[in-house]
Amino acid sequence: MSVLQVNPTRMELSRLKKRLTTAVRGHKLLKDKRDELMRIFLQRVRENKTLRRSVEHRIIQANEHFVLAESVMRPEVVNAALLLPKQQISIQTQLQNVMSVEVPVFNVKTRTADPSDIYCYGFADTYSDLDQAVYALAELLPDLLRLAESEKAAQLLAAEIERTRRRVNALEHVMIPQLRETIRMITMKLDEAERSNQTRLMKVKDLMVEEQILKNRQREY
Repeated sequence: MSVLQVNPTRMELSRLKKRLTTAVRGHKLLKDKRDELMRIFLQRVRENKTLRRSVEHRIIQANEHFVLAESVMRPEVVNAALLLPKQQISIQTQLQNVMSVEVPVFNVKTRTADPSDIYCYGFADTYSDLDQAVYALAELLPDLLRLAESEKAAQLLAAEIERTRRRVNALEHVMIPQLRETIRMITMKLDEAERSNQTRLMKVKDLMVEEQILKNRQREY
């Protein structure tokens, strides 16, 4: 493991120890965030699977009614019946914060609350299969929007999980080991410098003692 290019001083050692403490705390927080994101993501995926299966089944049923209606009605009659929609729908988008991820939330508003406004044609020249198809699609719209919300949220959560995972790995396998190795290197150098200073002081002391002994002998003579 490579070490950081820093001066092996006590001040630098203290600074690196603080960085290591912060990195370890950040690593734990990011791991907790990653685990919670994974839990929410898996919950969304299960919801997506169930909702998509239901939506696809109901779309198939609506298409079957349309096919039956087209089999007994002339194409121009079907086109004329669906040419001018009566009901109007608006979709408002809001953002919901989920573990620092902004996921969309769709709100549907209709021009009127009358459920019969979904039929933009008279019933005299059409068949019940067309009515059932239109009704099935109208009932399906809220679940379609929920599915869109859930799938987009799952996509955004997956991207955030990947970003968080990379940050966790960078801290766990690069930054924290590098800081620890640098701290160990600086500690070793400081200890070595301290031992060298002690050895130097001991030699100076020995020289001073020898010099004093030599002076005492010279006085005796």
